[in-house]
Amino acid sequence: MRKISIFLITLSLAVSTISANAAPVPKESLPYYATTEQVTVAENLIGGILDEVKNGLGYAEARAKSNVIIFNAWLNGQTGGYAYGELTPIANNAIYQYRDMCLRPNFYIENEEKVKNIIAEVIMQYANGEIDYTKAEFNARVKIYQSINPTFNPDEEFAKDSCYRDIPAVDNGIFAIARKLLLEVK
Repeated sequence: MRKISIFLITLSLAVSTISANAAPVPKESLPYYATTEQVTVAENLIGGILDEVKNGLGYAEARAKSNVIIFNAWLNGQTGGYAYGELTPIANNAIYQYRDMCLRPNFYIENEEKVKNIIAEVIMQYANGEIDYTKAEFNARVKIYQSINPTFNPDEEFAKDSCYRDIPAVDNGIFAIARKLLLEVK
């Protein structure tokens, strides 16, 4: 009995240490509706998993672990009133972002300056308060699309039915870099 108690105390200390030093949720990966409180709850629940992902844990395994942790926390009333469906997208996006950054670190390093040059005008407008974040993100997307296809016209393409749109293919990591650059401005 004494050995079990010592083991449980040691285990709980290890878990609390992992949570205290856990990786934060990347702000560029957050869903639009996520509040600061939701992000804090999600970070507290899955921060240790994000550290594991940084150290090589696979996406599917990390996602399964986080879903179990969030679901159990929700069942036990430890989510601060937030629903499972509100917290899992925050966790899943963060896991995806960390996994992508882990698998392709050079991609993010090499493309940050390129994206900064492409959306420099949008960054300045946002920094000066001429446009809000939603408009800045939309304009950044358009600039990125136009860097690939200069004839891309968002008014024309977005007016079409989604199956007929001719939008250039762009790696999602480019948009993550753009969101990161915009969020760093303010």
